[in-house]
Amino acid sequence: MEESIKFDIKEVKTDLLRAINECSQRGLLHTTKWLAELSYSLKDVKLNIHDTTVDLYLSETSEEEDTYILAKTYFDLKEYDRAAYFTEQCKTSKVRFLHLYSRYLSGEKKKIDDMTVVPPDPLKNESLRLLCADLRKDHLANKLDGFSLYLFGVTLKKLQLTREAMDVLVDATHKQPMHWGSWLELASLITDREKLENLCLPNHWMKHFFMAHMYLELQLIDEGLALYYELQSMGFAKNGYVLAQTAMTVNYRRDVDNAIETFKRIIKADPYCLDNMDTYSNILYVKEMKVELAYLAHRATEIDKYRLETCCIVGNYYSLRGDHQKASMYFHRALKLNPQYLSAWTLLGHEFMEMRNTNGAIHSYRQAIEVNKRDYRAWYGLGQTYEILKMPFYALYYYKQAQLLRPHDSRMVQALGEAYEKQNKIQDALKCYYKACNVGDIEGMALLKLATLYEKLGEHDHAAAAYTDFVMDEFINADRTDLSHAYKYLTQYHLKREQLDHANHYAQKCLQFDETKEEAKALLRTIAQKRGKFEHSMVVEDMNETDPVIEQGERADATPGSQLSPMNLSFMPTP
Repeated sequence: MEESIKFDIKEVKTDLLRAINECSQRGLLHTTKWLAELSYSLKDVKLNIHDTTVDLYLSETSEEEDTYILAKTYFDLKEYDRAAYFTEQCKTSKVRFLHLYSRYLSGEKKKIDDMTVVPPDPLKNESLRLLCADLRKDHLANKLDGFSLYLFGVTLKKLQLTREAMDVLVDATHKQPMHWGSWLELASLITDREKLENLCLPNHWMKHFFMAHMYLELQLIDEGLALYYELQSMGFAKNGYVLAQTAMTVNYRRDVDNAIETFKRIIKADPYCLDNMDTYSNILYVKEMKVELAYLAHRATEIDKYRLETCCIVGNYYSLRGDHQKASMYFHRALKLNPQYLSAWTLLGHEFMEMRNTNGAIHSYRQAIEVNKRDYRAWYGLGQTYEILKMPFYALYYYKQAQLLRPHDSRMVQALGEAYEKQNKIQDALKCYYKACNVGDIEGMALLKLATLYEKLGEHDHAAAAYTDFVMDEFINADRTDLSHAYKYLTQYHLKREQLDHANHYAQKCLQFDETKEEAKALLRTIAQKRGKFEHSMVVEDMNETDPVIEQGERADATPGSQLSPMNLSFMPTP
């Protein structure tokens, strides 16, 4: 667990103002915006203007300043080749970075403009390789500042030199800890907690934001939520980024209503904000909140119809309406704007699945994994796709990966159990269903799977225990067929054991379902005959009103101690 946060809030404010100036000068627009929003959260923190003005606003001046101003103008207008051309001979760190960054963005822009359905292989990108060679030469000569180290790390990562990229990005965070882009690029290379704990990170307050981000990425939900709450208490309670990350964290804990309320707070405070609204649209989609999603899509389109987030929101809107062709068009549009947009690849895969285009789905999910190997949704989607293709061994592999990334998500564990069951690996399937029940089986489906499998195996006591638990939570289960079968099974189970009060209770429940109504009447007659002296008083009626409560104790003819308590399962998974 990350140690308690301690920092001087005035020092934080000063760091933010300085970094905003430095990042803005270098054209690092997203980090500048992110830092500015953090700074705005601390608008009530008063600084001594005399102490900060000279440091912040009398920026580095040199004989290259006129060249810098011209090149920065071209850069801001996205004329990257012109910016790179005029700064080619410049030596100061700020202008040298602008030259290198312009070359990088020029290559990225051309790649997007020329992109076909399949993204180009970065290893064959000659301009990227030349840029990396120039950066490596400067690095060996110890000429790279924190910003240029960041750019070097990005090029190494794109050329799949992962180990070297990680080392360079760690150096970048030490030299320029206020550049959030370096932290994010480093985060994308960390695949597990062990790697995270082995990093040698700077002892800087920005590290807390990074650790909270990593806890969320690595599904260490409790640690991440605690850290985000602590950041809120330290002065960032109104910051949109911190609130959005908090909302995502509580959503991972399946506290969807809390997540929605947090996003509503963000919109109320910043009505034109589109940052993280794609995530909000995903939550509304899963909850099938059509009206709210339609309003969000309309609002996003009015604000900026060509933003990535807008394309994703509108895509989700059409998907929820069942118009998968239009939905996929919007996700394609998002990917045209940014081929590294993870959410769009995953959602596009879902749309291809809906349209029965398994090849397209596989390609989309694989691209999502290329962008972020920790995207459990893409692994899970591949499992589903190969299951449809009747390739169970492939499906099992991908479900395993999804479950490793989300070990406490009952849906992942249940899917893995189903894959094991289809391959007749019964004990493994039972372990998975049992674990899914224990980690929070909200839909009750894992419990149903467990009961059904025990029934098939002829382990009737275990099956009855699981079915008993399942029907206790009937109010959250919408499938009447499953419920009717569970009630019928429990009726027959207790009838065979002469537990007539219980059998009668479940038979009365069966009367509520068309599928079991006639059988229930026959079973009730059998129960009445077994009761003998009570057969004339037994009334067979549709139970549209409350059933008799069966807490009167077992009848004398029932086996002592035979009543099953919920989930009284003796099955113990073997090591």
